[in-house]
Amino acid sequence: MKILLISNGRTSDANLKNQLLDFNKRLSHYVDFNHFEIPSLKSSNKLSKLEYKNQEAKLIKKQIFNGDYIVLLDEKGKTFTSVEFSKKIEKYMLNSYKRIVFIIGGAFGFSDQIYSIANEKISLSKMTFSHQMIRLFFMEQLYRAYTILRNEKYHNH
Repeated sequence: MKILLISNGRTSDANLKNQLLDFNKRLSHYVDFNHFEIPSLKSSNKLSKLEYKNQEAKLIKKQIFNGDYIVLLDEKGKTFTSVEFSKKIEKYMLNSYKRIVFIIGGAFGFSDQIYSIANEKISLSKMTFSHQMIRLFFMEQLYRAYTILRNEKYHNH
């Protein structure tokens, strides 16, 4: 199984970049994980919210293949504890999905085009966080899920 995280824009903060690289390296011990950053849209201030979301959708859809299982990280999604999320990851593994694609929406959320191809929605919190931070929170929780599944000490240290 492969896991792809799609997010919008580049991470500019050096400390955050280092933490993302660290979790990327840690995850590589458990799963074929990639993080793809779609480029920020040029002249975004000239686009309506709907146009912006539709332009983002085109960029996101270029990264999605037939057979991918699509999970939106969305504020309206289902919430999980870390242990419940690890069971969700295990379920994905048991279903033999070739690739799970997690998508973080842009500043205005997802377009209807993206909602229509999603298999499910997950919320990391009822609180709102920057798109930069959600990347880190998601990668940390994904790493934690794998350590829980392997009964490793990270979850309870």
